[in-house]
Parts: sequence; structure tokens; C-alpha cells
Amino acid sequence: MMNRMNVFTQPQTALFGQQAFLALGRLQGHAFKSMMSYQIEALAFLKHRYEQDVKLLEDLNASKEIDDAVHIYTDFFQNALNDYSSEAGKMANIGSKFASETADRIQREAEALADELSSPKAA
Repeated sequence: MMNRMNVFTQPQTALFGQQAFLALGRLQGHAFKSMMSYQIEALAFLKHRYEQDVKLLEDLNASKEIDDAVHIYTDFFQNALNDYSSEAGKMANIGSKFASETADRIQREAEALADELSSPKAA
């Protein structure tokens, strides 16, 4: 009775388990790489913004007139707004690329697993 419920033979079940395990490992590697891409981008952005923060202080210390300070602040905040907007777009692109690559990878892995299970050597 139990054998009727099992749609795979023992070798197919073992093969499926091995292939699924390998596929999951590849997907985890892909996810790790994508998460590191986020981190690299975020750290590069923070480095740039911190450098701009330091430059703000240097420029303010070097200013002689209040008008200079207002101009320095205005430029700083305008550049910061542009930088943050640009960075949001970059992060969205990374996420979109990751989602697309993951969907493609899952489809390829599923097709490869189905091909492997349907091949004569799996029976």
C-alpha cells in the first residue's frame, strides 16, 4: 500500500534529493552574492557621503562671510538630495536584477531537475 503512494522509485527519490540539494546550494550562493552586492553599493555610497560631510565642515571653516556659508549649505543639501535619490535608484536596480536572475535560475534548476528525473538512467 505504501509503495503505491510513492510516485518515485528509490533511485529516483535519491537522485531527486541530491539534485534538489545541489540546486538549493546554488540558489543560496546566488542570494549571498546578491546580498553582498547590496552591501558593497551601500558602503561605497556611505563612503562618498561621509567624504562630503567632511568637505562641508572644511568649506564652512574656510568661509569668511555668512553668504558663503549659506551657499555652502545649500550646495551640500542639494547634492545630498541628488545623491540619495540616485542611490535609491541604484538599490532598486540591484533588487530588480536579483529578482529577475533568481526567477531565471529557479526555472533552469527546475527544468534540469525534471530532465534528470525523466532520463532513462534515473529509472
